[in-house]
Amino acid sequence: LTSNEDIQQTFRVFKDYQIISTVDYFLKEKRGQCHIYSYPYNLQYYENITNNFPGGLFEYVSEISLFDERPFEHEFFLRIAQSFPLMKKLTLLNEKPQTNNNQHFSIIKYPRLIELVLYDAHEDYVEQFLLDTKSSLPFDIDLYVYFRPLKKVTHNFTRDATRINCSRVKFSYYKSMKRIPKHFKDYFLCTYRIKG
Repeated sequence: LTSNEDIQQTFRVFKDYQIISTVDYFLKEKRGQCHIYSYPYNLQYYENITNNFPGGLFEYVSEISLFDERPFEHEFFLRIAQSFPLMKKLTLLNEKPQTNNNQHFSIIKYPRLIELVLYDAHEDYVEQFLLDTKSSLPFDIDLYVYFRPLKKVTHNFTRDATRINCSRVKFSYYKSMKRIPKHFKDYFLCTYRIKG
């Protein structure tokens, strides 16, 4: 198995560059992943960021995806928001519930975020972004999430603590949804019905 030290040793000849590397092993998926890049990072995207993310400032990145088999905690999202100040799109893939239930968090701001994809995320991450004591979302953001976790996190679209962030969100739902809750359309900035 390759280690971070092995990778750093391989790139020791690049004395004029700072080489950053992380190694992750995913037991459930039976695979490994390496991120290797020179710093500063000049690409516009950074994919499959895990809890091993070392931090840093990524001034050009506008699109990121987060994936791990271990839970992402609030402090991780704070590090992500600080590291990617120009982030416009965030996709999160993590089915593990958060373990830190501390209610005294600093509010994380995502000033440039325009698209948030939470289809493959545990409901704790839906709450992480919609609860106004954890996150502050900008206006006119597109949210992609399944209806069931959204309904649960918002307490059937009546929860005051999620109302502020939801009022900034555009939410698309499928025409096949037979019953729309009473407060559903009033809860979001915009709602769109999609054929399907």
